[in-house]
Amino acid sequence: MTIEEKQERIIREFSILPDWQERYKYIIKLGTKLPEMDEADHTEENLVRGCQSQVWLTTEQDGDRIVFHADSDANITKGLVALLVRVYSGETPETILATSPDFIRKIGMQEHLSPTRANGLAAMVKQMKIYAMAYQSKFAAEQTDSSE
Repeated sequence: MTIEEKQERIIREFSILPDWQERYKYIIKLGTKLPEMDEADHTEENLVRGCQSQVWLTTEQDGDRIVFHADSDANITKGLVALLVRVYSGETPETILATSPDFIRKIGMQEHLSPTRANGLAAMVKQMKIYAMAYQSKFAAEQTDSSE
């Protein structure tokens, strides 16, 4: 499934929910389905800066793709990061860097988040893109090393 298809699926899922009370319940439910993060990864260095809640984000390499792992101490925030993990995990650094999380605007989430939560969401996206830039550099260096 392409990253665009992942976003379209999220948009469809939210479009069938009748109101924002139901959408918030769904976001919380998505957070409960996020794979459990190893307690050892709940470190200061894995915290996403700019979030009012605590959000931890880690990555691992799977070939030329990035796999994200995340957790939060707040239910809605955990659901929001679960949505971002769903969209960006398993993608190449180039795809992550080239793709905005348009589903946020298309489902109307931006208007229904408090300013602090919206800032936190932006910080999560920014951190994922920073990881993607780091992997992009790493992959480029590996290619250079293997061609020498």
